[in-house]
Amino acid sequence: MILSTGVVAMADEAKDPADVKVGVITDVGGVNDGSFNQSAWEGLTRANEELGITTNYLESHTDSDYIPNLETFIDEEYDLIICIGYQLADAMREEAEANPDQKFAIVDDATCADLDNVTCLMFEQAQASYLVGYVAGLTTKSNTIGFVLGMSTGVMNQFGYGYCAGALDANPDIKILQNNANSFGDTAAGKTAANNMIADGADVIFHAAGATGLGVIDACKEAGIWAIGVDSDQSVVAPDTILTSAMKRVDNACYDEAKEILEGGFTQGIQTFTLADGGVDIAPTTDNIDPEVLKKVDEVKEKIISGEIEVPTDKESFDAKYGDVYQLDD
Repeated sequence: MILSTGVVAMADEAKDPADVKVGVITDVGGVNDGSFNQSAWEGLTRANEELGITTNYLESHTDSDYIPNLETFIDEEYDLIICIGYQLADAMREEAEANPDQKFAIVDDATCADLDNVTCLMFEQAQASYLVGYVAGLTTKSNTIGFVLGMSTGVMNQFGYGYCAGALDANPDIKILQNNANSFGDTAAGKTAANNMIADGADVIFHAAGATGLGVIDACKEAGIWAIGVDSDQSVVAPDTILTSAMKRVDNACYDEAKEILEGGFTQGIQTFTLADGGVDIAPTTDNIDPEVLKKVDEVKEKIISGEIEVPTDKESFDAKYGDVYQLDD
């Protein structure tokens, strides 16, 4: 089930779909990042088609776009504004405090959970990345895999902890190459990082880097090795290159928030989506995974859900079991 520390505030009655407007504001990766910005917009597109509400998005090309984009939707009286990514948190807080009657949601940030008009959409991404790490550990032939991170933060490092833990549990002798690209929108940096790992023997590389990860996938495609996608099922980007993807169902979360607004509700606080409720998982496209590997992953999935396997989500819990393997949180 979805873990929630929020409070549901219900209006007197549901709204007319024709009167409801919900908008997405992307981070610098843009709406076509093939990752969580795109997934968020896909969720709202479905809300438009199935629920009949008005949906729109505004792209942020730099962080200086955050405030103007927020104010555009506020001025246009959107019922809910969904901010994609922790990088928008400061701007959203400023606008949420200045506009207490405006409702906001934010993906991957819980720092604004104290505000009455904000819902924080969090995901147990370490669980999904553990699963793809397990796949990588059982799939590699060179015993060397890679991980490219978009930016080192507490939320983003959860991808690394999960990936490294899963890979080491599947293959204790594995070598994990790591790089922090320090950007979610630099495909060239992603490609360079992946090429360096390929030169050092990596034959599976996972990225948690937004649009930067498109460069990782491109490098893997050119080298004929496996890439692992993130946030959405990225097999459509390179069907013969994507081994699997660590999915965060941002699309479902955004759809559900839009539906709740339509029905007259709003959940203030933190909502956390997990493997148990389908909020995170590996991608449904499994054509490139060995069936025996997939069978083992399904067994591991059940152990995570039952609590038999506890996936580390911070430096302390990771280091306690695996030592100083993960380097990007230093």
